[in-house]
Amino acid sequence: MSALLTRPLALSQGDPAGIGPDIALTAWVNRRKTGLPPFLFIGDPNVLEARARVLNLEVVLREAAPSEACGIFAEALPVLPIAIGVDVEPGKPHVATAKATIGAIEKAVDLSLRGDTLAVVTNPIAKSVLYEAGFGFPGHTEFLADLAARATGKTVTPVMMLAGPKLRAIPVTIHIPLKDVPGALTAELLEETCRIAAHDLKVRFGITRPRLAVSGLNPHAGESGAMGREEVDIIEPAIQRLRAEGIDAIGPLPADTMFHDDARKRYDVAICMYHDQALIPAKALGFDDSVNVTLGLPFIRTSPDHGTAFGIAGKGIASDASLVAALKLAAELARTAGSAN
Repeated sequence: MSALLTRPLALSQGDPAGIGPDIALTAWVNRRKTGLPPFLFIGDPNVLEARARVLNLEVVLREAAPSEACGIFAEALPVLPIAIGVDVEPGKPHVATAKATIGAIEKAVDLSLRGDTLAVVTNPIAKSVLYEAGFGFPGHTEFLADLAARATGKTVTPVMMLAGPKLRAIPVTIHIPLKDVPGALTAELLEETCRIAAHDLKVRFGITRPRLAVSGLNPHAGESGAMGREEVDIIEPAIQRLRAEGIDAIGPLPADTMFHDDARKRYDVAICMYHDQALIPAKALGFDDSVNVTLGLPFIRTSPDHGTAFGIAGKGIASDASLVAALKLAAELARTAGSAN
């Protein structure tokens, strides 16, 4: 796979006290075995050097520009340095690292928007650490959308999707309390989410006619209004309008029967009404090899589907499987999108 790419992927460091450095190093060490596409690590090389010593990994680091990364990836891990300025201890996050963590994301987005890198791949962040430093976004997804909007001058609606070998799932509402979901769920939001999903599945995933299965919000999809009106008043009319536009959407379907083996054969993506309704089945069916993909952006973005895992950082037991899957999927989406242009 790597031989087919002339530009690298941009990999942001994530929270340096978490497992981001661990899995980036391990992924590079195993690059030949996994057929890993070349990436440019954006972050502090001192953190990588220190973590490699802790993990007893032999890694050659080399400072590199994006144009140099593919050429040296086979022999050295290319790094675009962003200094943190403080010592980082595995498993002990500190607010002093937040500026560099945010800066790495911003740089990765900038490089990809300029075409210097093929896609953005983000290592996990600790939102509580960033909030302490004044970070004003619920998470990665919303921050990336803001960066894209500022760079392009256009409104950007980000759509979060968990993509695994057995299931693709999208939550319509994302990082909000469960009690706020009914108020946040609108026909306009559902329709826009489905339109973006259908577009990106076609353009970036190469699915000619994406099939969308839309869940209900309430148990048993509301039982025709007996257990809630959201299905009748919001979801059903939205699906009818989408179908009139030519989008292959069905529902609202009871969420408790959407995810078994036979049901999943009937659709390409599950559109769910809230965060856990989508992420619980997605992670249950593919925790180690599912990938977080943000649709609706003017660049490709993927990420591992796990968090910072501070408790195991620096212990040599963190799996790089989801990061490897995220890097491979980013390269695949870039290749598909490129061939469609």
